[in-house]
Amino acid sequence: MTGVKDRVALVTGAGSPDGIGFATAKLLHAAGARVAITSTTDRIQERCEELGGQEGGVVGIAADLTDATAVADLNARVEGALGPVEILVNNAGMVQIGRDEPSALFHEVSDEKWRYGIDMSLTSAFLMTRAVLPSMMNQEYGRVVHISSVTGPVVGISGSTVYGTAKAGMLGMARSLAIEVGSKNVTVNCVAPGWIHTGSSGDNELIAGQFTPVGRPGTPEEVGHVAVFLASEEASYVTGQLMVVDGGNTIQEYKVELT
Repeated sequence: MTGVKDRVALVTGAGSPDGIGFATAKLLHAAGARVAITSTTDRIQERCEELGGQEGGVVGIAADLTDATAVADLNARVEGALGPVEILVNNAGMVQIGRDEPSALFHEVSDEKWRYGIDMSLTSAFLMTRAVLPSMMNQEYGRVVHISSVTGPVVGISGSTVYGTAKAGMLGMARSLAIEVGSKNVTVNCVAPGWIHTGSSGDNELIAGQFTPVGRPGTPEEVGHVAVFLASEEASYVTGQLMVVDGGNTIQEYKVELT
């Protein structure tokens, strides 16, 4: 697949060395894209160096993507270093380093917890997409890929209502926006990971992955390959879609082997 070569790609939430964001950035870079990565902390510079740094056509910038001013500054800095963003992968939102957000039943969710959860996944994707969209429309080329989840759009988890609401909102955004910008050769899609083995995975999540039809949790790279396809020129007729990457987990009713 050559459809991302020399394109300018921005991947958010790429600070973790074993997360979906960084895996996607590595795959885009390997496919020839010029890549910018961002996270909330300066550890993004470590990821940038792992990809070859500025000499390798990679830019790493720390930014708060829930702040519109910071997002505008990030977009301007990427454009100044690499050119206008042509591929946006909105991956930020699962967890934030240094902050523990335990699950909570809906009636126990505070105003602050609600705002934080919505801002991390949904507002950040809104602000980033809004920032890059004018140049995509002007160039009549763009690929927006939201890393959503099966939680929210497909299934639910007790105690994860805020997260599920934000991830379902990403799909609603993608579908409406796909209609608005389709004639400008801009596509907008969602990837919905299931049980994926990342650095933030808990033991219960890894165990749950063993009960998928595939028999194991997925890898960040397996999600990243789908994101790269949706970011490519080859995916030009795919828009407004939810691409589930869950080892078949959501197609089965029985989650355990019956004897």
